[in-house]
Amino acid sequence: MTAARLWLPCDAAAVAAGADDVAAALAAAAAQRQLPLDLVRNGSRGLLWLEPLLEVATPAGRVAFGPVQAGDVDRLVAAGLLDAAVAQRGLPEALAGDALHLGVTEALPYFAKQRRITFARVGLTDPLSLDDYAAHGGWAGLDKALAMAPAAVVGEVIESGLRGRGGAAFPAGIKWKTVAAAAGARKAVVCNADEGDSGTFSDRMLMEGDPYALVEGMAIAGVAVGATYGVIYIRSEYPHAEAALREAIARATAAGHIGAALRGRGPAFRLDVRRGAGSYVCGEETALLESIEGRRGIVRAKPPLPAIHGLFGWPTVINNVITLASVPRILAEGAQAYAAFGAGRSRGTLPFQLAGNLKQGGLVELPFGVTLRELMFDFGGGSRSGRPLKAVQVGGPLGPYVPESQWDVPIDYEAYAAVGATVGHGGIVAHDDTANLAGLARYAMEFCAIESCGKCTPCRIGSTRGVEVVERLVAAPVSHKHVQEVLLRDLCDTMVAGSLCAMGGMTPFPVLSALDHYPEDFGLPRPGATGES
Repeated sequence: MTAARLWLPCDAAAVAAGADDVAAALAAAAAQRQLPLDLVRNGSRGLLWLEPLLEVATPAGRVAFGPVQAGDVDRLVAAGLLDAAVAQRGLPEALAGDALHLGVTEALPYFAKQRRITFARVGLTDPLSLDDYAAHGGWAGLDKALAMAPAAVVGEVIESGLRGRGGAAFPAGIKWKTVAAAAGARKAVVCNADEGDSGTFSDRMLMEGDPYALVEGMAIAGVAVGATYGVIYIRSEYPHAEAALREAIARATAAGHIGAALRGRGPAFRLDVRRGAGSYVCGEETALLESIEGRRGIVRAKPPLPAIHGLFGWPTVINNVITLASVPRILAEGAQAYAAFGAGRSRGTLPFQLAGNLKQGGLVELPFGVTLRELMFDFGGGSRSGRPLKAVQVGGPLGPYVPESQWDVPIDYEAYAAVGATVGHGGIVAHDDTANLAGLARYAMEFCAIESCGKCTPCRIGSTRGVEVVERLVAAPVSHKHVQEVLLRDLCDTMVAGSLCAMGGMTPFPVLSALDHYPEDFGLPRPGATGES
């Protein structure tokens, strides 16, 4: 008898919503009916408000049900879920009419309107199956890289226009070119998987849902720059992703895809995983290196750049998860195929993560050039509270707040920089009109004071003073508010100009954007308003 084939995510978000309980209920129902069950624990499709999302194979494609709880399983099975999966026929009428029935997964508007490149396999395959990975285009990019000169591999990445997806947006190929040209007996590739920004989860979803894509991307980077060793630095808050990566590396090594010889014929490339210990500042590349080397995570002064003197003093490529996982597709299909997407100098796609006060939180992969309004309303469904949206923080806890007047600006690095906003890691956190931006500005300063490594004075002391000045500004009588506002802006200027890294240099961004766009939340008049200031 053919086994009933279903898919249920093993993604941490789905597990938190009860996916493991659903899996156990399905196994029990199949055993009771003496039906063989082939339950694939796939990655999440990114429709997080519908998790756990259960899919069943039909002639029309995979059909989704969600959000499914363990208590729903008996009803769905009684309506013919497992029988339909065994026969791979159309759904019976009772099942098609069930309240949890969503239709063909890839036809759902949230999913169908996307352009998935980096996340093409996530949710489609068994994340740890080497056969499934190869069947869906896996290792094609590495095979092509192994057949090319290293300089040509670097050239493909440069031509693609790929820029670092971790926030700095530095051209990935230029960084690789620098490492390739650097003198050194050994070189390394380091993946920054310390995804600590609020409202961001694309790295986690990729590592849990398609870990071999990251393994392959790092191997290609090794070929390009002459590195034989790679490290994935992952935050301790991601146990599911860490477990998936360790198992994927073990399987890929045993099968000869990495290790002593890439794909059994190329140079050596060994890959390790190192766990961080909860420090936000270790997302900064030099603090990350200090942590890997066994020291306290403190930012290094630059120069020398890590590309010249990085891990253990070796020339080192440091990119984040999405950057490296984008590389296999670029090599497999060619730089121009990737560069055909995007806007301006922002080429390719970006996984946008919708969070905060939105009806439909989740992951959306689209080319650069989409607008914030499209993301929040066409995909996010507007505010979950039903109240008007007021402010959107883009790019993590140190990103500026974007007011409604800028929601139609195309999202690309240069267009956003022109209006004082940042794209960052693609995290989008929406707030409705009950949010107090003065309180959020204070939080940004407090967050920096807590998370600062303490090495430089502008960040260490400036953030502490920043909390105090925001509090004084809010509490000051109208006649004294201007003085406190000037003090706060001067302090922010000092932090931006004088901090060693982006931790202190970006903390003023949310504060200044709140002052500029929401002065009334501080008790300040809007520019041009009459009255005492």
